[in-house]
This record gives sequence, C-alpha cells and structure tokens, in this order.
Amino acid sequence: MARNTSKITKRALNACTRCRRQKIKCSGSQPCDSCNKRKLTCIFDDRDQKILVTRGYLEELEQKIALLQKNDREPIPLSPEYQEDRSPHSNGHNDASELSQPSPLDEKDDSHIQQELEDPASSLTNPLSTGPPAFMSAENGRTFYLGTSSNWSFTRRVLSLTHEHIYQESLPTGALAFDGAIYDLGWGGLRTPHRTDIPTVPSFDHAMYLINTVKFRCGQLYHLFDETEFMAGLHDFYSRPRSTSPGGLWYVHFLLMLAFGKGFVQHKMQGNKPPGGEFFVRALQLLPDISVLHQEPIESAEILCCIALFLQALDYRSSAHNYIGSAMRMAMAEGMHTQMPIEYLGEHTVQRCRKIWWTVYILDREMTSLMGLPQSLSDSHVDALLPEFPGSMQRTAGINMHIKLSRIIAEISGTVYAIDGRLNRNFLLRTKSALASIARLADELHNTFPLHLDRTSSGVSRTSAYLHLLYHQCIVVATRPLLFCFLKIRFESPENCLDALSTSRNVRNLIQMCLESSQQMINILHCLQSEDLLETFLSFDLESIFVSTVALLMAPAIDSRWSYPVWLEKAYTIFEEIIESGNLIAKFRRSELQLLDELLSCFPQEPSRCLSTPVSFPNIGNNNSTSIQLASSFPPSAANPLAHDVLSDPGLSLDDECGLTMGLTAAQIMAVADSIESIDTEWMSNAMIEHSIW
Repeated sequence: MARNTSKITKRALNACTRCRRQKIKCSGSQPCDSCNKRKLTCIFDDRDQKILVTRGYLEELEQKIALLQKNDREPIPLSPEYQEDRSPHSNGHNDASELSQPSPLDEKDDSHIQQELEDPASSLTNPLSTGPPAFMSAENGRTFYLGTSSNWSFTRRVLSLTHEHIYQESLPTGALAFDGAIYDLGWGGLRTPHRTDIPTVPSFDHAMYLINTVKFRCGQLYHLFDETEFMAGLHDFYSRPRSTSPGGLWYVHFLLMLAFGKGFVQHKMQGNKPPGGEFFVRALQLLPDISVLHQEPIESAEILCCIALFLQALDYRSSAHNYIGSAMRMAMAEGMHTQMPIEYLGEHTVQRCRKIWWTVYILDREMTSLMGLPQSLSDSHVDALLPEFPGSMQRTAGINMHIKLSRIIAEISGTVYAIDGRLNRNFLLRTKSALASIARLADELHNTFPLHLDRTSSGVSRTSAYLHLLYHQCIVVATRPLLFCFLKIRFESPENCLDALSTSRNVRNLIQMCLESSQQMINILHCLQSEDLLETFLSFDLESIFVSTVALLMAPAIDSRWSYPVWLEKAYTIFEEIIESGNLIAKFRRSELQLLDELLSCFPQEPSRCLSTPVSFPNIGNNNSTSIQLASSFPPSAANPLAHDVLSDPGLSLDDECGLTMGLTAAQIMAVADSIESIDTEWMSNAMIEHSIW
C-alpha cells in the first residue's frame, strides 16, 4: 500500500491536474497528450515541487509582505541585488499568444508577491535582454543602442563586462568602431554633385564582367535585378551615344550593380574609401524621393534591396535596416506578400515579385536580428509562394531553406532575447524550443545541401556553405546567453564557478553545443578559404568568423579545459585573408577580439601579475598569424576535449567524424534539447541567486 502511495506521489510531481485527479498516466509535456487529444486546458500545479532558495531571499520577501500589510499595501522596493536587472518596462512587441508580458515593477500586488514566493526564479532575468536598455557612446559623443540579439552588441557587452571587472572602470571607446564609422563614402548627403564627383562608366565588356561577378557572388542567395529587363536596358544604354544624358531608375540600378562588382573584384584600397563607393554615391544622388519610387514599385524594391545590402557590407547597419524596411513596406503595398494571381498579372511579373518578396523578407529578418531589434512583420500575414526556376529545382530549395533559417533567426530574437526574458524555466524552455526548430532543419539541410568538406568528390558549394554557416549561427546565438551568464559567475565567484557549472550536465551540454557550432563555422570557412571562395566584401563570412571566435575566446575563461588554441589560430588566418582583401571592418573586428583575448587572459592570473593600467588595442597591422602553418584537419580530441565528459550518451558525442564534417544531426540536437528538465531550471535559478549575479 505504501508503495502505491509512493508511486502516486511521484507521478503527481510530473502530471497535470486532470491526469492526477483521474489517476491516469500523464506524458508530462505541456500540454500533455491526454489533454491535447481531448482539446482540454492542461494545467500543471507545481506548488508541491521543492525548490532551493537562499535564506536571505525568503526573509526579504517575508519582510516585504509584513510591511505591505502594515502600511496599507504601500509598494516596498527590493534590495539592490534583486532589483538591479528588473526592468520597469514591459512594452515588448512579442506575439501575445507565445509570450506573456511581465508585470511592471510599480504595479506589483499581493498576487505578484505570491508568485515570487512560489517561483523565486521569476526575479531572474536574461542580462542580454532585460533591465534598463544598454547604450554605448562613441568618442564623438554619439550614443548607440546595444540591441539584444546583435552580434556586435554582444561583443561590446562582453568587452565592457570584462574590462569593468578587471579595472573597475568603463571600457574606453576611442579605438572601437561604431556604425558607419569605418568607411568614408565622401558624401554629405546632397543630391547635386560636383562635376568631378561623377564617375566614369566602364566599357561594355568591363560592365558585363562586373555584372556577371555580382550574379555569381550573390545571385544564388538574393534577387537583385531582373535579368531580362536589366540586360535589355544595358544593351540599349551602350548602343546610345555617350553624350546622351542617362537617367531613370534603370541607370540608378546599373550604377548599383557596378558598385557591387567593384566591391567584389577590387582589393586595392584608397584610404578608407570603399571599393565601388563612387558608383554607389552617384546612385544615391540620382535616387528619386520615396513618393516617386512608389510609381515604379517593382524595380524600386529591387533598388532598395541593393542599397541595403551594400550599406550592410560597409557596416552602415542602421541605414541598411532603414532601406530594407522601406523595401518591405513597398513590397507589401503591392501585395507581394500574398498569392498574387498569375491570370491577372502575368507569369513573368508574378515570378519576379515572388523573388523580390522573399529577398526582402530574408534581408529584413537577418538585418533586424543583427540590429538586435524586434521583428516588424508576423509570418501569419505572409502567404506568398516560392518562385520557380525552370531547370533548377536546387535554387528553389535554396530559397526555401534560406527562408526557414531566417524564420528561426526571428524566433530566437523574439523568444530567447525577448524583452524581460527570464533566466529561469521560460528562458531554458525558449532555448529548448529554438533548438527544436533548428533540429527540424538539420537532416534536410545536410541531405539537400551537403558540404563535401573532405573535397574528395567535389568542391564546396558556396550556397551550401552559406546556409550551413547561417544554421550554425542560429545555434550559437540561441545558446550564447549561457556563456555570458557563466562568465559573470566566473567574475563574481571564481572559486565556485566550476562546481556550479558541473552541477547541471544539461546546461553544460548547451554551452558545448554553442562551442561545437563555433568550430563548425571556422571549419567551413577554412574550406572556403582553401578554394578561394571566401567572401571578403559582403558581411556573410565576416559575421560568421566574428561570432564563432568570440564564443571560443570566452569558453576557457569559464573553464580552462574549454581551450581551442588551434581553432583560434585557424580563425585568425581567415581574418587575415579578409583583411588582405581590403576589408577595413575585419581589421577592427580582429582588433576587438585581440583586446578581448588579452583581457580574459589577464583574469585567471594572480592580481599582482595583472596589468595595473587598462590595456590598449593591439596594433592592427602586426598580426603574424598568417605565418603559422595549420593542418588541414584536426584530431577530434584536440578540437573538443570535453565532449565525452559532458555528453553521457556516446551517441551524442560532439567530437566524432560527423561533428567535424556535417555538424550535429537532428537526433543529436533534439536529444540535448529534450534532456532539459525541471531540475535544470531549478538549478539555474538557484545558481543565479546563490552567486549574486543579479
């Protein structure tokens, strides 16, 4: 009899209210299988669940309730260590069906206090997406917002955290690069140029070479111009006398193609002037007002996409985001987000609009995430079909995969990095959900777009490589908040960091997954480098190497066994090639990484051995990593020394042959995600409180 009672008690801890009342087996999912089958509301009552909190936290809540009862429910603020990261704002733009908005601090009542007593983790927050908004000022006084999911912002936060901990003062920003500060377009924004500012148009053969280069470098990923109409305009333009004054949208479009072509082929720099900048500026000078662009919305949307992508390549992120936003609204005003009727508009027009729409959609999703801002369009409003490419099903499949990955990017930005994202049950469940979405694409990506990194059968496909890089970026961005959290634990309580990290194997696995994907990105880029396919003008590859290197630099500061010197050297050789190709942004990114490396290497030493004054930026031109000869492949043990220690199931090992050539399979990712249980959320909450991180 006692055994039966024990079984019922154990089941009740993992069963919903209805299953427990009817004494039937509950799947434990939310909602459970039984309630889901009967379309009933599934409620889990976890009030009997035991949790661990500090005595000080309970005493504070008891004192607060007593004061509220005594002072006629007058709000009493929490102590600084508990209110430090509590944001008074709750006006996020997340879908209400997916996210519940937290109550404002100044509207707490007894029910909210009761919730805190039942769930102390509700006062814990994701430091990357909660509390007062983060800003950083450039040397010229201009202030920049640090977006939540932004790769650029993440590195600045890590740099600031590390510098402030070591030197107890703010990070100096004089040598840091900010939005739009690296390249000089040499244009003050005036529409009327001087005669000397008008660039010379190249010959027909040269123009064809540049346009074909653009088609090869980004035509598989984005639709930037309609080939039939554009090439007809090109032949017409060169058939005219050169004295004829050019004009119209086609000429603006033509100048943008020349700017891209120059950017792809011209590696010799002239100061801080970007290659192709003269054609780009001339295109902007001739660009009509937005009210005029709406008269020819199809070509105008293509032009706005070109401008946004070119500005993104020059690190003008805010301007690029604004231009792609204009393209998005223009496309929606024309109904491109709908199933446009072929019988009314014609086959060619509909196919062109589909290509434009999905290019706009993908760029908007990715640029918004890179800015760390909320997504502006819900997928529930999008009904457009995929474009068709006669004789090339692979291109349609590529666009389809690109769309799916951009949707995962938006999901991660809107959930893991949601406003007031809680570092408790919700945070880990949102991470789990994001990884599940990624896992659903893993096998399809590997089967449809194999990488062939061993290069025994064929070379590396540039399109496949880009999609795999984007896929691994999704994993890193979804899991790297845990790296940031444990870096804070390491700073605040270094003597207990490893014990805290070892307590939850599943949370440690998530960090290991982040590091594994970082290695995968470096491996893919290294293979592209060996085949001269590394993208040095557009920001695709630079973003990937930057994201992965930051994670691999942070890891050994948390646990010295997470050390990847060979992979970091490999990463710096990739940086070096991008820099040698004339990319000034890569110089500053590498410089920031070298500073972070120097700061983090200082921390584990004895205080007397650390530098007494803040470090300065390394000399950008004095990197000798290119002289180091790297092996073409690395032993799994060197790449991933802790994989077997972290992952108890041999089938989940991250350092096997598959891990180095294909990345994690869907089953492996889901196994790690599904392993996240309530004990991990409890551990997370307790660790954050005990180590006074917030």
